[in-house]
Amino acid sequence: MPRYALITGASRGLGLALAEALARRGRNLILVARQREALESIACELTQRFGIEVLFRTCNLANPLQLTGLLQELEESGLVIDLLVNGAGSGLAGPFLAHDWGDEQRLLELNVLALTRLCHGIGNLMVAAGGGQILNVASLTAFQPGPWLSSHCASAAYVLHLSESLREEFKDYGVKVSVLCPGPVPTAFFRLTGLDEQRLRHSRLLLSPEEVALHAVRALDRDRALIIPGWRNRLVASLHRLLPRALVRWTVGRLYRSLLSRR
Repeated sequence: MPRYALITGASRGLGLALAEALARRGRNLILVARQREALESIACELTQRFGIEVLFRTCNLANPLQLTGLLQELEESGLVIDLLVNGAGSGLAGPFLAHDWGDEQRLLELNVLALTRLCHGIGNLMVAAGGGQILNVASLTAFQPGPWLSSHCASAAYVLHLSESLREEFKDYGVKVSVLCPGPVPTAFFRLTGLDEQRLRHSRLLLSPEEVALHAVRALDRDRALIIPGWRNRLVASLHRLLPRALVRWTVGRLYRSLLSRR
């Protein structure tokens, strides 16, 4: 029976790069995103280029009813999913109190609740099938508080801690869990959050989606628990252990506020 890698957020950015990196390795794919036309085009292209089977499902993962429908469909389909890539996510930049609560809620529904529910639902399917692998995409921002990106950074920290916890819980069932924490990646995230895209593009921490995806799939082969592409990013991730918390908050807050002030 064929096995599939299910990738959320697969219509663009890092999710798309991860889909292509897995397709190059001959993996059959199930792509999940909101944009049906984009998914159809990507599925057709990857099938033609790599000779794999690519299925797709349109779903707004921030909508609990749509997510329930997706999980029910996957369970009833009998498809064997041996890799789940939780790549979908969103961000908000700016003063927390200035955001509309509906936007904050949608961020949490997608970044926290949907990811957790997919780990639970697909994780149970993997246990029933005898094993599998989960890759949750967080961020380098998971390692420190992030004033002016408060909910985004907090949700990344949640994903990091959840992933490390589930790795211990799931290992007895043959399910491996890893978490990807990339630094800045030139995707639509910059534009959608309103951060200074040009300044970020000159950061030495920056890696392309393709570089991050290649690093991630290689690390999955080695069953790495924590995946941080780039030595500079790994250094930044360790600084929170060396510096006083107050200094970390102040420094990160000044950085993010300066990126916003250029809008």
